[in-house]
Amino acid sequence: MRPDPAPSVLDLMTIQVETLFRHDPAGRLTTVNEPGGGPAPRLFLGRTAAGNVWRLRHDLPLALAAELSGILADESPLGDPRQPAVTYERLVAALEAVAPVERVWDGPAWWIPEGVDMRCDITPIVVDDPALLRDGFPGWARDLAAASPCVAVVVDGAAVAVCCSARTSPRASEAGVETLERYRGRGYASAVVAAWAAKVRRAGRLPLYSTSWPNVASQAVARRLGLRFYGVDLHIT
Repeated sequence: MRPDPAPSVLDLMTIQVETLFRHDPAGRLTTVNEPGGGPAPRLFLGRTAAGNVWRLRHDLPLALAAELSGILADESPLGDPRQPAVTYERLVAALEAVAPVERVWDGPAWWIPEGVDMRCDITPIVVDDPALLRDGFPGWARDLAAASPCVAVVVDGAAVAVCCSARTSPRASEAGVETLERYRGRGYASAVVAAWAAKVRRAGRLPLYSTSWPNVASQAVARRLGLRFYGVDLHIT
């Protein structure tokens, strides 16, 4: 069945968190949704203009989970995407009172509509043979079966830019994009993302794309392709 061409931003944020992380039956985060995935972040907050989606990790103390839930209920819908969550300091303080915060991820998220532009002079190929990836992208070569679909620009028999499924759920796949440094600036990243998204759609899933705020190159790919922004997600571990 073809995915809904215009899902709501709240639906998209819910689909994203279900794609990024595994959940227990109560809807709490357990692990990262990838081969050998480690523990999920202690807190996920996805902000959209229509409201927010949040999840807490399954092993948080009950008192802390209750405190965090109360704080998260005070969070405003997304306004300026560049502005941090208004409850950010309170969330960090509550988590730090139990254990040090080890990592924070914060960045924009998009979904990829049908018909995104792809340079006609670049023809990515579907990667079925991990040998194409071993020199430049050994991690993707190792996990190729789980990363399907994976598409690449190939030069002299080796991949120089790839877009694979970093994480996949029944409803969506999240893009993972890499380009070898000496091949950057040639439009390869945009080409592989567009080709990957078409493959994901044909498989009946939504193609999603997200990055962190410091990754300006990844954000430029989203702008170049005209991806549809739906929110900002925050992960605190």
